Amino acid sequence: MKNLKITALLAVLACSPFYANVLPTDNSPVVRVLADAIKWKSESIDVGNIPQGKPKVIRFEFTNTSNKPIVIENVAPSCGCTTADYTKTPILPGKKGFVEASYNAANAGAFMKTVNVTTSDSKTPKTLSFKGTVVAS
Repeated sequence: MKNLKITALLAVLACSPFYANVLPTDNSPVVRVLADAIKWKSESIDVGNIPQGKPKVIRFEFTNTSNKPIVIENVAPSCGCTTADYTKTPILPGKKGFVEASYNAANAGAFMKTVNVTTSDSKTPKTLSFKGTVVAS
Protein backbone atom coordinates (compact mmCIF):
# COMPACT_ATOMS: atom_id res chain seq x y z
CA MET A 1 0.00 0.00 0.00
CA LYS A 2 2.86 2.32 0.86
CA ASN A 3 4.50 1.62 -2.52
CA LEU A 4 1.24 2.44 -4.30
CA LYS A 5 1.00 5.81 -2.56
CA ILE A 6 4.60 6.69 -3.44
CA THR A 7 4.07 5.66 -7.06
CA ALA A 8 0.90 7.75 -7.31
CA LEU A 9 2.67 10.76 -5.78
CA LEU A 10 5.53 10.46 -8.25
CA ALA A 11 3.07 10.22 -11.15
CA VAL A 12 1.29 13.39 -10.02
CA LEU A 13 4.58 15.25 -9.62
CA ALA A 14 5.78 14.14 -13.04
CA CYS A 15 2.69 15.65 -14.68
CA SER A 16 2.59 18.80 -12.56
CA PRO A 17 3.10 22.34 -13.91
CA PHE A 18 6.28 22.51 -11.79
CA TYR A 19 8.23 21.55 -14.94
CA ALA A 20 6.49 24.09 -17.17
CA ASN A 21 9.38 26.58 -17.07
CA VAL A 22 12.04 24.11 -18.12
CA LEU A 23 11.65 24.82 -21.85
CA PRO A 24 12.73 28.14 -23.40
CA THR A 25 10.05 30.83 -23.41
CA ASP A 26 11.34 32.91 -26.34
CA ASN A 27 9.49 30.73 -28.88
CA SER A 28 12.78 29.37 -30.25
CA PRO A 29 12.79 25.74 -31.32
CA VAL A 30 14.26 23.28 -28.86
CA VAL A 31 16.12 21.50 -31.65
CA ARG A 32 17.87 23.82 -34.05
CA VAL A 33 18.34 22.62 -37.61
CA LEU A 34 21.85 23.15 -38.87
CA ALA A 35 22.10 24.78 -42.28
CA ASP A 36 23.42 22.60 -45.08
CA ALA A 37 27.01 23.42 -45.97
CA ILE A 38 26.24 22.70 -49.63
CA LYS A 39 23.59 24.51 -51.64
CA TRP A 40 22.68 22.43 -54.71
CA LYS A 41 21.50 24.24 -57.83
CA SER A 42 19.15 21.30 -58.36
CA GLU A 43 18.85 17.93 -56.60
CA SER A 44 16.60 16.42 -59.27
CA ILE A 45 16.90 16.90 -63.03
CA ASP A 46 14.48 15.89 -65.79
CA VAL A 47 16.56 15.34 -68.94
CA GLY A 48 13.48 14.79 -71.13
CA ASN A 49 13.87 12.60 -74.22
CA ILE A 50 17.34 11.31 -75.06
CA PRO A 51 18.42 9.15 -78.02
CA GLN A 52 19.08 5.45 -77.49
CA GLY A 53 22.71 4.35 -77.71
CA LYS A 54 24.21 7.74 -76.78
CA PRO A 55 25.40 8.33 -73.21
CA LYS A 56 23.87 11.41 -71.57
CA VAL A 57 25.87 13.52 -69.09
CA ILE A 58 23.86 15.12 -66.30
CA ARG A 59 25.65 17.84 -64.29
CA PHE A 60 24.68 18.72 -60.71
CA GLU A 61 26.30 21.95 -59.52
CA PHE A 62 26.62 23.22 -55.96
CA THR A 63 28.09 26.04 -53.88
CA ASN A 64 29.95 25.64 -50.59
CA THR A 65 27.95 27.85 -48.21
CA SER A 66 29.98 26.93 -45.11
CA ASN A 67 33.05 28.68 -43.72
CA LYS A 68 35.42 25.75 -44.31
CA PRO A 69 36.60 23.74 -47.34
CA ILE A 70 34.49 20.72 -48.28
CA VAL A 71 35.76 17.56 -49.96
CA ILE A 72 33.60 15.12 -51.89
CA GLU A 73 34.56 11.78 -50.37
CA ASN A 74 32.41 9.37 -52.37
CA VAL A 75 30.00 9.38 -55.30
CA ALA A 76 27.98 6.18 -55.80
CA PRO A 77 25.64 5.74 -58.81
CA SER A 78 22.62 3.50 -58.27
CA CYS A 79 23.46 1.09 -61.08
CA GLY A 80 26.18 -0.07 -63.46
CA CYS A 81 24.61 1.86 -66.34
CA THR A 82 25.70 5.14 -64.74
CA THR A 83 29.22 6.41 -64.11
CA ALA A 84 30.16 9.47 -62.10
CA ASP A 85 32.74 12.25 -62.05
CA TYR A 86 33.07 15.06 -59.52
CA THR A 87 35.25 17.88 -58.23
CA LYS A 88 38.30 16.14 -56.77
CA THR A 89 39.91 19.16 -55.06
CA PRO A 90 38.61 20.79 -51.85
CA ILE A 91 35.83 23.29 -52.56
CA LEU A 92 36.61 26.49 -50.68
CA PRO A 93 33.91 28.57 -48.96
CA GLY A 94 31.79 30.42 -51.52
CA LYS A 95 33.18 28.39 -54.44
CA LYS A 96 31.38 26.00 -56.76
CA GLY A 97 31.80 22.30 -57.43
CA PHE A 98 30.02 19.63 -59.45
CA VAL A 99 28.93 16.02 -59.64
CA GLU A 100 28.37 14.56 -63.11
CA ALA A 101 26.50 11.38 -63.89
CA SER A 102 26.92 9.78 -67.31
CA TYR A 103 23.94 7.55 -68.12
CA ASN A 104 24.33 4.85 -70.78
CA ALA A 105 21.03 5.13 -72.65
CA ALA A 106 21.05 1.55 -73.93
CA ASN A 107 17.41 0.53 -73.38
CA ALA A 108 14.40 2.44 -74.70
CA GLY A 109 11.80 3.66 -72.23
CA ALA A 110 11.43 5.79 -69.13
CA PHE A 111 14.14 5.77 -66.49
CA MET A 112 14.96 7.26 -63.09
CA LYS A 113 18.43 6.97 -61.58
CA THR A 114 20.13 8.24 -58.44
CA VAL A 115 23.63 9.17 -57.34
CA ASN A 116 24.58 9.25 -53.63
CA VAL A 117 27.16 11.87 -52.67
CA THR A 118 29.09 11.80 -49.39
CA THR A 119 31.09 14.87 -48.34
CA SER A 120 33.46 15.78 -45.52
CA ASP A 121 30.67 17.93 -44.07
CA SER A 122 28.18 15.10 -43.58
CA LYS A 123 28.57 11.35 -43.51
CA THR A 124 24.92 10.98 -44.49
CA PRO A 125 24.84 10.72 -48.29
CA LYS A 126 22.90 13.28 -50.32
CA THR A 127 20.78 11.60 -52.99
CA LEU A 128 20.67 13.33 -56.37
CA SER A 129 18.27 12.03 -59.02
CA PHE A 130 17.66 12.32 -62.72
CA LYS A 131 14.93 10.98 -64.97
CA GLY A 132 13.86 10.98 -68.57
CA THR A 133 12.88 8.79 -71.49
CA VAL A 134 15.22 6.96 -73.85
CA VAL A 135 13.79 7.15 -77.38
CA ALA A 136 14.63 4.32 -79.80
CA SER A 137 16.64 5.49 -82.78
